Amino acid sequence: MTDPAGSPALRDADVPAVWRSLGLPGLADIHVHFLPEGMLRKVWQFFDERGERDGVPWTITYRDPEDERLATVRRLGLRAVPSLTYAHKPGMSAWLNEWCTEFAARVPDALHSATLFPEPGNADYLARALDSGARLVKMHVQVGAYDPSDRILDDAWDQLQQRGVPVVIHCGSGPAPGRFTGVGPVREVLRRFPDLSLVIAHAGLPEYLEFADLATEFANVHLDTTMVGTDFTERFAPMPSGYADRWRDLQHKVVLGSDFPNIPYPYAHQIEVLQRLDLGDAWMRDVLWHNGARLMGLDAASL
Repeated sequence: MTDPAGSPALRDADVPAVWRSLGLPGLADIHVHFLPEGMLRKVWQFFDERGERDGVPWTITYRDPEDERLATVRRLGLRAVPSLTYAHKPGMSAWLNEWCTEFAARVPDALHSATLFPEPGNADYLARALDSGARLVKMHVQVGAYDPSDRILDDAWDQLQQRGVPVVIHCGSGPAPGRFTGVGPVREVLRRFPDLSLVIAHAGLPEYLEFADLATEFANVHLDTTMVGTDFTERFAPMPSGYADRWRDLQHKVVLGSDFPNIPYPYAHQIEVLQRLDLGDAWMRDVLWHNGARLMGLDAASL
């Protein structure tokens, strides 16, 4: 893998030199998955089968035991490790939140996260997770095949708005559209809860421009970089012409995301893609650290 100029690709071992050269304490990656082992194996199986079905191999680069994956993200310079579990059907969220609480208790640099699903009792188990210390929530509209504007979620949305807890939400129509993907349902949520802190996973690909508009319109809507602009993604969801200018204008709302470990290329490639955009050191500092650190409540002085 090389950049357009033909120079060698950035390697994982080179990543710390990137953030150190910018005067940063590390990376604030808001889109990282650490899941229960059984669930993780099923996720990897899904990607294996998807690659076979579509003829586009999705080889999991970091198919390693948990302790090795933790060592990898620490070597890269991640200063917090979200778990970002997500429910794809009713009855999963409460026990996933319990697992996230346990993960946060045993992993010193874990960022305690939680999930929810449109089902009876969602506001109650969300409240328990937040009270136990959860600081980040993950929702996956495409996998869960649910409407985020379903009124059954209103109490949960209200809690999240009141507490200012950010939600990483996969709501774009990539890699495949769903019944409730796209900007419409999320816009309806924000109509009712305009101060929600949302992080649009994968910048909403392939609806890049629509979600950039949403981030421009609402004060607390952000876009994460996950897989955007990578050689892999450009084959099926290329960045629109001039889109980098939108990211330049949204400097304080673009947040580093990677989808580690479920990516079919080295982690460093995501950093290399951001370098290719050539949006300046100040932009890189905000995206690699300041924006994510603000959302996740990381204090560089304590690291």
